[in-house]
Amino acid sequence: MLVAAVGVAPVACSTAPAATGSPGTITVVAAENFWGSIAAQLGGDHVKLTSIISNPDTDPHDYEATAGDARTVASARLVIVNGIGYDAWATKLVSANPAPDRTVLTVGDVVGVQEGGNPHRWYSPSDVHRVVEQITADYKKLDPADASAFDQRKQSFENTGLAQYDQLISTIKTKYAGTPIGASESIVTPLAEGLGLKMLTPESFLDAISEGSDPTAADKTTIDNQIKSKRIKIYVYNSQNATPDVQAQVNEAKTAGIPVATVTETMDPATATFQDWQVRQLRGIESALAKATGTS
Repeated sequence: MLVAAVGVAPVACSTAPAATGSPGTITVVAAENFWGSIAAQLGGDHVKLTSIISNPDTDPHDYEATAGDARTVASARLVIVNGIGYDAWATKLVSANPAPDRTVLTVGDVVGVQEGGNPHRWYSPSDVHRVVEQITADYKKLDPADASAFDQRKQSFENTGLAQYDQLISTIKTKYAGTPIGASESIVTPLAEGLGLKMLTPESFLDAISEGSDPTAADKTTIDNQIKSKRIKIYVYNSQNATPDVQAQVNEAKTAGIPVATVTETMDPATATFQDWQVRQLRGIESALAKATGTS
């Protein structure tokens, strides 16, 4: 049974259902805390933000919205949903609680990925920056009197907040572009693309694990052979979804001397900022690549 988790974003946010806020404050609801963290930092004290999913043990794919979530969404002036079939429960909440003055930011629409595409856009560095632009634009539309403040916060977030994140991405891409890797599921694919790494794991396997279905025997054999022959240089897996098939591959990779790096689907710990979470994971991937290639 999934447990509702209304979370704490790192700046100007609430652990309680969103209220109307003080005059001039934009009430914001993010379906997931990775987008909520970014939105909170871009809004500062001009926004009151609630993230519905913040518990690392909660699967956003299968989340069951509560009456409290509906009340939270009903009072929001800006709702941020991922879309692309990832959080259909959030889209339903918005539709069931209409408000003429509400703005809905659907990440899939912002980055041009429709349902059926890879929904894990917070792992795409370029898409993260596109969403930063759109959140700021929506804030300025909802609170034009503070437009200059939002521009300043965006500039600070991109130049300072995301500086280490962007630098690590650039460094990894420069050093290791083209390196063949394996992964446990499709959350790694947008990041691999952003880093210039070559994903060898069959897409059908990545999708099966992400969607909670059984991978084919043929795909598992392909991956086993990639590991045994060391065609992949590192293996990256989602530690929040270590199925028996995934755990078997992790063990095989370690036995073969292939470095293993971990990522998580949602922010862990929940109190981290988006960039701190991503930087920690990027460092793990960079370290694994350095071990695999004998470079640093």
